[in-house]
Amino acid sequence: MGVRESALDGVTVSSQAADLPLTLSDRLLAWRDRIQGSERFQRWAASFPLTRPIALARSRALFDLTAGFVYTQTLTACVEIGLFEFLADTPRTLAEVASHANLPLEETGRLLRAAMALKLVQGRSHKRFGNGPLGAPMIGNTAVARLIEHNALLYNDLSNPVELLRSAGNRNRQVLDAFPYTSVSNPESFNRSVVEEYSRLMADTVEPIARELLDTYSLDGVTSLLDVGGGEGSFCAAVAARYLNIKLGLFDLPAVIEGARPRLEKMGFEGRVTCYGGNFHADALPEGHQVITLLRVLLDHDDASVLKLLRTVRPAVAKGGRVLIVEPFAGVSGAEVVGDVYFGFYLRAMGRGRARTVGELRALLSQAGFSSVRVVKTRYPVYAGMLVAEP
Repeated sequence: MGVRESALDGVTVSSQAADLPLTLSDRLLAWRDRIQGSERFQRWAASFPLTRPIALARSRALFDLTAGFVYTQTLTACVEIGLFEFLADTPRTLAEVASHANLPLEETGRLLRAAMALKLVQGRSHKRFGNGPLGAPMIGNTAVARLIEHNALLYNDLSNPVELLRSAGNRNRQVLDAFPYTSVSNPESFNRSVVEEYSRLMADTVEPIARELLDTYSLDGVTSLLDVGGGEGSFCAAVAARYLNIKLGLFDLPAVIEGARPRLEKMGFEGRVTCYGGNFHADALPEGHQVITLLRVLLDHDDASVLKLLRTVRPAVAKGGRVLIVEPFAGVSGAEVVGDVYFGFYLRAMGRGRARTVGELRALLSQAGFSSVRVVKTRYPVYAGMLVAEP
């Protein structure tokens, strides 16, 4: 999957735009829209042998957009009752699933039929059920399960999407309440109870990103690494497990670091990671690290905050060092629904931030004083695009 620049990149809203002349492409697309919007054409396209497959595919795609919320809730129900783990070892009968889920037989059948249609569940011998091709990867997948559970907050915030887009304030949003640091000016004053839930969510969901980074980008020869905004240290722990000689540092809010220390100690890595408590919007970072990592950090902030952070990061990088940025990018060909749809609305509910294209990140890095920026291809650009920047 490649990256593309968005048609919105660098666009300034202008009242004069409507007066600009139409290009040939504009006219052809307008003609296409008139034709495809015709009920007569739609009936013909659905009947003519050469166009029928296209018409049916587009009809199905439109219905999927209409019914997507039901698909989401079907998956959520399967996660909530622990269906994928229950089906992991051996096929189960309808009665066994009903007993496990504490649901009536008829309603269990309804759920299983829906899950089968979505390829989450698959029929097995003797009228039993097992995991389907999309259900099997969910077995023991804590990161995705936690995200699905967390999405219940976003689901509620999106009950009135137009109001979400119109509202100027950041009040009465469940996603916003889950990330309190986005709405206060002094998050470094938080106590542990305020940050505990979102810190654990971030720790649980960063693990696949950590694996992707370490599988894709070699840290051989690196002597020191600082993970900025690294939460409770999940990425530092992953690095420590693979590289025995890297000096590791972790920088996050003091209340977050309070949870990182016991987590790292439990994993046997406390002595390997130096923890720094502070606010990267206001405090200088410890200097001299060969690599500084920013995992899912920039997309949570507006452009001004990102630029300020990158300017704070630059002097902390040792001579000849680099910064690794790993997060979902906007404008990834074939994965637009992740950066442009999911994170577009998620970050609106959160109150700030946005997924950015590679071009937008390059521009911010250039303004912050980084002279070299390159894209590193990853296996799963859907959730983990990667940039390497050098001063």
